[in-house]
Amino acid sequence: MHILLTGATGYIGQRLLPLLVEAGHHVTCLVRDARRFEFPERLRASITVAEGDLLKPDSLADLPLDIDVAYYLVHSMSGHDKDFFRLEQQSARRFGRYLSHTSCRQIIYLSGIANDRALSVHLRSRKAVEKVLRRVETAQLTVLRASIIIGSGSASFEIIRDLVEKLPVMVTPRWLNSRCQPIGIRDVMFYLLQVLGNPACLGRSFDIGGPDVLTYRQMLLGLAEARGLRRYIVTVPVLTPRLSSWWLYLVTSTTFSLAQSLVESLRNDTVADPARSIGAVVPHQCMSYDAAVRLAFQRIEQNEVVSSWSDALSSGVMPKQFMDHIQMPQFGLFRDRQTVSFTRPPQQVLQNVWSIGGERGWYKVDWLWRIRGLLDKLAGGVGLRRGRRSPTDLRAGDPLDFWRVLVADRAHGRLLLYAEMKLPGEAWLQFRILPDPENEGTNTLEQLAAFRPHGLAGRLYWYAMVPFHSIIFKGMIENIVHYGGPKSLTK
Repeated sequence: MHILLTGATGYIGQRLLPLLVEAGHHVTCLVRDARRFEFPERLRASITVAEGDLLKPDSLADLPLDIDVAYYLVHSMSGHDKDFFRLEQQSARRFGRYLSHTSCRQIIYLSGIANDRALSVHLRSRKAVEKVLRRVETAQLTVLRASIIIGSGSASFEIIRDLVEKLPVMVTPRWLNSRCQPIGIRDVMFYLLQVLGNPACLGRSFDIGGPDVLTYRQMLLGLAEARGLRRYIVTVPVLTPRLSSWWLYLVTSTTFSLAQSLVESLRNDTVADPARSIGAVVPHQCMSYDAAVRLAFQRIEQNEVVSSWSDALSSGVMPKQFMDHIQMPQFGLFRDRQTVSFTRPPQQVLQNVWSIGGERGWYKVDWLWRIRGLLDKLAGGVGLRRGRRSPTDLRAGDPLDFWRVLVADRAHGRLLLYAEMKLPGEAWLQFRILPDPENEGTNTLEQLAAFRPHGLAGRLYWYAMVPFHSIIFKGMIENIVHYGGPKSLTK
């Protein structure tokens, strides 16, 4: 079939795409910026990339009309402004108008379990989007409603992991006693594929969940047991939703807007309704919570994390067209340029560059980087805890602590990062490996930090940071070159 996949750069979309291609379908991926969209070369013959923004109707004019099925994987857990509810429905309406002019016969929407009466704004928004998509007369809607999704890189899993691994004793709000029915990401993928073109699923909504109904407290303790950790949890009634959001934001890698959304939604029980069970239509034995957790850690240990919640631009402060920043401006910048020449194989140095941040750290005075990350968190920024998707692999669009990868051109030895920390200006950090034309067998690593200030505050910020730059940047590039090898020439 010809399938339209929205949300192709998101956590679910990145995992679903190769499975659809392997099943023999041709997939048109709807993305905001095609420059950001990377996929394995083996999929190229079966993929078409289309640019469009569901909030801009004119951008949908060139989308294909000969599609059979559309996956609607568009929603933003990080959206928390007052227009969020309206904008989500507006996107769905515009998508529906486009589909009404196509040959599409089925819409598949991944939603959230929403069986409580007093729902959070995000769960209400999911139900509202369902109603909008159901009004499309030319295509029938299939809805899969899931609770907490457990998998390497999922927002829920990473937050639970952060809490368990960082806090031996947790003082937690009352919502920790809410119940949910977690489901492994592998089982979500199974259902998303099995309902595709399935006549028994047309025009129906299903609750999907694993075999375990747990409180969030039990989920935390279950993950601690899987990691061989002893943890103590104290539940108190005095933590308001806002205080709970700040607590979650400061302790974990999440953004504040995502923390707010999660806290609001976690106050609801998200347990599957047996009357809406998918088991009779698509029989399948889902993994237990413990098995899903262990599989997630196995993927992390094997460096096989396909996608992460932080891949989404809403996990930082980048503009949607962030690839416009791939070239540094030529004027109006403060720069700090360092170079080190070396004779060891350039691939070894390049691997050190590609491993920067996350668990490896920043090669020089990591405690200063951690302090900067903490200050960024306190200012409402992303901080350092986002880490990175993979300890050794980078691609355009990846989060990297409080940076975003703009260019990861390994073949030409260039890595360009753009700062997502709170700043009175814009900042870039670039690494390039350049051959030395005068000395055969010698290469040079160039490290360029650049800052474009916004007004007087930006200039004062740069000058205040100069003493720290003299400590950090020179030592950082030397340690990148020397890490894992003998000392080399420096200049």
